[in-house]
Amino acid sequence: MNSDQLDVTFAALADPTRRTILSRLADGESSVKDLARPFRISGPAITKHLKVLERAGLITRGRDAQWRPCRLDARPLREAAAWLVDYRRFWEESFDRLDDYLRSLQTRPRATRSKSHGHRK
Repeated sequence: MNSDQLDVTFAALADPTRRTILSRLADGESSVKDLARPFRISGPAITKHLKVLERAGLITRGRDAQWRPCRLDARPLREAAAWLVDYRRFWEESFDRLDDYLRSLQTRPRATRSKSHGHRK
């Protein structure tokens, strides 16, 4: 994924309203009116959110007479997740090192543990 597309994807995901819209579309296509229903914002504000999601490639909007269905397009999410994998590995390795360190502290004799942390008996 190129850096510009990644920026656009994460910018679109930065807003909780847009994340909620994506979650709802994960269950299937929906009309703009149905997507707007749970939010206490204006129709034009929902339309702006949808345009941001559409520019990011996260949704597609169709036209079927009066009905304008919105559909999730998860490809940019897959690409963003692939970019995050390296960071997941970093954190997993960090937690593994922390686990190893904590186990080593538990296996040391009690007197040694107290001295190493500056505790007095």
